Amino acid sequence: MRIVVTGGAGALGSLVVAEGRSRGHDTASISRRNGVDLATGRGLSEALAGADVVINCASNPRKPAPVDIEGTRHLVQAIEPGTHIVQISIVGCDRNPFGYYRAKTQAEQILAESDRPVTIVRATQFHDFAATMARSLTLGPVALGVRGLACQPVETRWVASRLLDHAEEARPQGCRRATDLAGPAVFTLPEIASRLRTHAGRGVPRVLTLPPVGGVLRSFANRTNLPSGEVEIGGASFDDWLAGQ
Repeated sequence: MRIVVTGGAGALGSLVVAEGRSRGHDTASISRRNGVDLATGRGLSEALAGADVVINCASNPRKPAPVDIEGTRHLVQAIEPGTHIVQISIVGCDRNPFGYYRAKTQAEQILAESDRPVTIVRATQFHDFAATMARSLTLGPVALGVRGLACQPVETRWVASRLLDHAEEARPQGCRRATDLAGPAVFTLPEIASRLRTHAGRGVPRVLTLPPVGGVLRSFANRTNLPSGEVEIGGASFDDWLAGQ
């Protein structure tokens, strides 16, 4: 099977490429590093020629419109008829007004309205992102938290493996939503901060809990970023991931 991975040089995409090759697939990585620009469509048709499946891992959380929205449009336009698109997305993206989540929701809509066979796979936040967020909200010995806010972080490598599993399945008729993916445990950010400090040989932080202010924080405080229906739990736990860092 020929598989093309957009954003193949990124944290998730590179793992998808490695997993695809380990399974014996003809797996190609495309990104701006090798002259393919999803945001403009430059080089995209040529890179996608002959692909059985495209796994779309390209994303830009800081400026999502060019890559996540326009890039998805370019992908739909450039891909050959019948090629299966496997799209990574975010659990609860349609229930949160956060700009990046809105872009992910719009990308899903573009794919759903296309005439392409599409599988959308939503996952919770990755372990390293949850750790980064907890570090950013830790000031010396004080860990900041938002009342109600929590996450259920998941192992990036396991998500990459599940994307390949979906790529190997029979292509769907139209657009289908796969079961959401999540890690084994739910944590507040101060709980993650405490684990990070313990791992670094520091003391347990003092927690300062703040009220959720604004629509985005209120949405996270309502835990819209956690699975609300059927969910597939898997991958290494956050504690096991941290032990390997």
